[in-house]
Amino acid sequence: MQGRRTTISAALIATACLAGGVHAAEGDAAAAKDKRSMCIGCHGIPGYRTTFPSVYHVPKLGGQHAAYLVKALQAYKSGERSHPTMQGIAEGLSEQDMADLAAYYAQAGK
Repeated sequence: MQGRRTTISAALIATACLAGGVHAAEGDAAAAKDKRSMCIGCHGIPGYRTTFPSVYHVPKLGGQHAAYLVKALQAYKSGERSHPTMQGIAEGLSEQDMADLAAYYAQAGK
């Protein structure tokens, strides 16, 4: 059931972002190939579980809605979402970096 909730939540957030007029930079999936090294260490390992700050399954990024991924990265950067590793990564990303990564992972699941 958790996987289904995540999928539904991602779709609802993406829809809310688009309906609410949230405009992000246009993403370039090709440009993300040079930026994704920080992601694949955790999100690129099937079934990977992290142990810091607690043990949990690391979510798959491929196929997620781009708007959801941008919103999640923005939330980590602002501190709205709490995960030390993701906050540290997001702090170093520009809006364009976020859009590029989101475009890459949105198409990666297709």
